[in-house]
Amino acid sequence: MTATSGLPAPSRGPVPSGESTTAGAPIDAIHRQVMWNRLVAVVEEQAQTILRTAFGSVVREAGDLSAGIYDLEGRMIAQAVTGTPGHVNTMARAVEHFLVRFPVATMRPGDVFVTNDPWLGTGHLFDFVVVSPACADGRPVALLASTCHVIDVGGRGFSAEAKSIHEEGVLIPHMKLRDGGALNDDLMTILLANTRNPVEVRGDILSLVSCNDTGAERLLEMMAEFDLTGIGPLADYIVESSRDAMLKAMQAVPNGRYRTEMELDGYDEPVFIKAEMAVSDEEIVFDYGGTSRASAYGINSPLCYTEAYTCFGLKCIVAPAVPNNHGSLSVFRTVAEPGSAVHPVHPSPVTARHVIGQMLADVAFGCLAQALPGKIPAESAGSIWVLPFANAGANAGDAPGENASRFNVMNVGMGGIGARPGKDGLSVTAFPSGVGAIPVEVTECESPLVFWRKEFLPDSGGAGAFRGGLGQIIEVGSAEEHPFTVSAATFDRMRNPPRGRDGGQAGRSGIARLESGPRFSDKGVHTVPAGDRLIVELPGGGGLGAPRQREAALVRADLEAGYVTRDGARRDYDFEPPPEDG
Repeated sequence: MTATSGLPAPSRGPVPSGESTTAGAPIDAIHRQVMWNRLVAVVEEQAQTILRTAFGSVVREAGDLSAGIYDLEGRMIAQAVTGTPGHVNTMARAVEHFLVRFPVATMRPGDVFVTNDPWLGTGHLFDFVVVSPACADGRPVALLASTCHVIDVGGRGFSAEAKSIHEEGVLIPHMKLRDGGALNDDLMTILLANTRNPVEVRGDILSLVSCNDTGAERLLEMMAEFDLTGIGPLADYIVESSRDAMLKAMQAVPNGRYRTEMELDGYDEPVFIKAEMAVSDEEIVFDYGGTSRASAYGINSPLCYTEAYTCFGLKCIVAPAVPNNHGSLSVFRTVAEPGSAVHPVHPSPVTARHVIGQMLADVAFGCLAQALPGKIPAESAGSIWVLPFANAGANAGDAPGENASRFNVMNVGMGGIGARPGKDGLSVTAFPSGVGAIPVEVTECESPLVFWRKEFLPDSGGAGAFRGGLGQIIEVGSAEEHPFTVSAATFDRMRNPPRGRDGGQAGRSGIARLESGPRFSDKGVHTVPAGDRLIVELPGGGGLGAPRQREAALVRADLEAGYVTRDGARRDYDFEPPPEDG
């Protein structure tokens, strides 16, 4: 996403306070755009520092992180290209909460602040948000923020079985992680005493500190190069330009009210998401009134996370080229009833909040499809299937059996993206989170697990003139003759598959089972017996347009690639495959 796309050029005027002149001329639009692009480069190097120094595989391999630069008011003015919307857009709000507890006037060089409060951070305890001031001549000139997912915070581990936040792990309120350069050892000691993976967690927390330090160093170098004493005027330009560009893009969406709903599997009962999108000249208001009450289990999406993925879904369609920052996000407003599944209140459980939260981009698409018919993709698999593995009894504190390994690791499974106007959906791709895959070799090195299969699942993409993206099948066993556990907290769309659009068929539902036969019917923690294997089949994306309208050449190509079977071609496309060789 380029920082200059779709932005109106401002008029020339006096040099703003805090900015200097170059060769005696006012800093013009081109100069500001160069500085803006440099900010994006600075924050991307900040994110790359996390990738290169993080200990947890979900961070260094899958990119489950984010980084950003903020002005002294807490407004996000630049984000890293590397990262997820659930982190980027929640952090857009999170920094403001830090300033309530730690005003800018109290900050000094070397300070670093931290929290993992789900309601004031990024939605669950596993994500730590770290904020640092960039200081010049002893005074703050900007703020750097970063976040990433750590492997364990104690409690019940990564499962949805907790009945309150108090069971889910250790909550760190807004605190100083580093005070004038001195690390808060007491805080680190408490944190590491409450995790099953202290080495990895310590490494990830320190990687966040390092990445902010890197961002601050590069920002100060940039300011010196451009002879800036502050970034306030540049921040104003970025925010105002982005907001103006977003308002201009919104003109393509007709004013009005549009409604949709979606049914999710839920935990003990289905969850119904209901939404109304109100479009005006000045804003888009997305109202989740009527959505199911908060679940008693940890699949609820805090408002900050609900807002993050709602805004992302809207922006994907309305203005994908406009930079993502405080200005562009300010035209979207999310409303939800306190106590609902998309606005749970403390102390509701929220560990697996992405089960609901990552479905909300498709909910936004559901409303947009009415406003912009023919221009919206079909539904995607949505939330990724997190695969948290551990030795049997690990979460209960039991010792592993004789000669059995003790481990607590994580991998991820991805389904298919819905078909797009004019294009098939992408297969085995995380949308809307955008996280990458964790190589099976990494998980196998960290545990006795063996991945016997990880491959495309034929016929899983919804049939249509444009086919939905394929899900995948993953088969996991242990090299040891001992049981292991897996949490099914995030396994959704097993009863409610991704829906097609404009006559396209739904994608295939997900399945989780043992090789020996029994299927998982809930989101609990399940034991894979010694000698057995776990098999998960991820949902495929929905199709777009009537299947009989698909070009025969495309069906033939899908057959040759193994994306559809011969039976699937006959059933879904009325296509008779050529005779098999031999």
